[in-house]
Amino acid sequence: MDLSLSLVSALLLPLPTDGGNLAAERYQPPVDVQWHIQLQGEVNIGYDVDLYVVDLFDTEESVIDDLQAAGKKVICYFSAGTYENWRPDRYRFLPTDKGRRLGNWPGERWLDIRSLNVRKRMADRIELAAEKGCDGVDPDNVDGYTNQTGFPLNSRQQLSYNRFLFRTAHKYGMAVSLKNDLQQVNELVDYADFAVNESCHEWRECHLLQPFIDAGKPVLHIDYRFSQDATGRGYHCEHMNALGFQSLTLPLALDDSYRFSCF
Repeated sequence: MDLSLSLVSALLLPLPTDGGNLAAERYQPPVDVQWHIQLQGEVNIGYDVDLYVVDLFDTEESVIDDLQAAGKKVICYFSAGTYENWRPDRYRFLPTDKGRRLGNWPGERWLDIRSLNVRKRMADRIELAAEKGCDGVDPDNVDGYTNQTGFPLNSRQQLSYNRFLFRTAHKYGMAVSLKNDLQQVNELVDYADFAVNESCHEWRECHLLQPFIDAGKPVLHIDYRFSQDATGRGYHCEHMNALGFQSLTLPLALDDSYRFSCF
């Protein structure tokens, strides 16, 4: 599909802090929402939670329908900041869009968020989420400017890109998360509907997410550290609960091989 005309139009629109005309209609998770995330393997739909985060491409529409029929909201995950060589739209990225490898993740490379083609591809992904009936999206890797991407990215360009993602999701009536990118929380909290964070406790950065709690928006936190430490997990949950975060201890693969909840 050719979204270039609608994309350019969207970029020219003013950016309201309420996210657009569909703000009142889209899903806004409550600050104490109970949730689950699974990005690999057959999705376990049996958890008694309010919200699921699942992979946009790998999750069949029937699974989304089943979850929603059970009264659950579904957030669809995709990487907005990296190229993944196994995704069905991988051929639509240009060679110049691709930068350095992302850490130790095979087949994944940083994207040039300044590229109009990258923005078109992400607009396509958000539209796909809307077509599949997702209640919201979770765009990952939106902090390239703080990493060695191979591109001279700066904070202003990251803000522009992230706000573009939020505005596009809101255009389709979907909620949208801020994933990590703690350095820009104050500039983005009014545009995102919730936050998803990995391991802020390990880096002693959780306080940076307080603006979401103050705004009545949930912080969905993932811990990868305490899977084998029940005592440590207990102290961790006390800390997370005191902050008002909804924290899960999960495997790095996010494949539902184990799950410990603080709520």
